[in-house]
This record gives sequence, structure tokens and C-alpha cells, in this order.
Amino acid sequence: MTNTKAYYLLLWFVCSCFSTFAQTGSIPKGFTPLFNGKNLSGWHISRTTHQGTTPAVTVEEGAIVLRQQPYGQGGVLLTDKKYKNYELYLEVKVDSFCNGGIFLRSTESGQAYQVELAEPGNTGDLFGEMLKISQPAKATTRARVWKPGDWNSFRVRMTGEVPHLTLWINGEQMWDVTQPKNDFIAGAIEGMIGLQVHWSATYSAAAKSFDMSGSWRPGAAHRFRNIAIKELKE
Repeated sequence: MTNTKAYYLLLWFVCSCFSTFAQTGSIPKGFTPLFNGKNLSGWHISRTTHQGTTPAVTVEEGAIVLRQQPYGQGGVLLTDKKYKNYELYLEVKVDSFCNGGIFLRSTESGQAYQVELAEPGNTGDLFGEMLKISQPAKATTRARVWKPGDWNSFRVRMTGEVPHLTLWINGEQMWDVTQPKNDFIAGAIEGMIGLQVHWSATYSAAAKSFDMSGSWRPGAAHRFRNIAIKELKE
């Protein structure tokens, strides 16, 4: 085989692998489903988070759908099981002018490393939720692959007692960061996976310093499907 033919064969193989992963609508090989597409078995609503404890969580057309209920009150849907080292895959469809997130190693109260979901906004950025993290990250190239108003795939890799986190959106790497330290006060090395619908009510004058009144428009929703995990050995 000539060098030219070998080059094009390799290029075809790499592109094929990328396309297979980047397409939405199916769980990648080697991942175990966390959601059965029918009900919320394996999941529960947090009754301790400050986001709210009565979100509307339904299963519609094979997707978990999160809405505020009553309007202004959010919440967090959590896996029953805790995870340490893993790759998480899920497909997300977010309504505009809604703030939510994907929680990683979350506590029951929703303290976690967070991948932001907010359109328009900072979708794909790495924050802390009720947790000041040492090394945030920004998804600066997201616009290149993002499909507005449609399903987009997220793949998050989290490993290590000192967390090492990587995010891909629609198959393209957004960031890869290692925290200088474990940011949990108690040094937690495992936690639940969470899906957040942000509160938007301002509860008191003191809360106005963190006014989220515009973070969720009435009747809107975030949708999640093909949620799956691959547990890893560090």
C-alpha cells in the first residue's frame, strides 16, 4: 500500500470514529444506561437543596423533562447511586432563557462541580454549585458545534481524588482541567450525578445580591435523554 493510500485510509478511519461519537440519538458502545427511557427508576428529587424541592419532573417521549413548579422554584434530580471515576454521556435539549446544569459528584443538597446549561449564556462552562472551585473552565469553541434548539451530546470525564475533568460537546473537546486540589470541604471523592433546574424567585432583600429572577422563563423546560455512564478505574 502506498503512503498516500495509507494516509487516506487512516483519515477515513479517524473521521468515521469521530462521526460515530459526535452523532446524537444513541448511547455510545461501552456505556451503561442510567435512565430507562420510561420512568425515573434510579433517580430521586433532592428534598434538601436550596434550589427548591418541588420541581416538575416527567418522562416524555423517552426523555427526562425538568420544569419549575411552582414558577420560581427549581430543584435537582439526582441519581440514587454515587460515582467516583467515570465518563458520563447524555443528550440535552435546552429551552432558551433557562438556567440549569449537570452536577458532578453532587451531595444530596446539590453541592457539586457543575457543567452550565444556559442559552443564551455560558453553556458548557465549568463552575461550582455551592462550591468554590479552584479551576473553572470556559467552553470557548462551543458555538462551532452547537445546534440551537436541538439535541446536543455532552460527554464528561471525571477522575481522581483531586478531580481531573474533561468535556466534549457534540464530539469536540471543550476543556481539560485538573483542579489544584479537591474543592469539597470534607474531601469527598464520589457523589451523585444531578440535573438542575435553577430557582428564579428572589426570596428576600438579602438575596437581591444574587438575583436570578430572569433565569427561567415561564413554561420552559430542559430535556435529557440517552443518559449513560462508563465507570473507570483511575
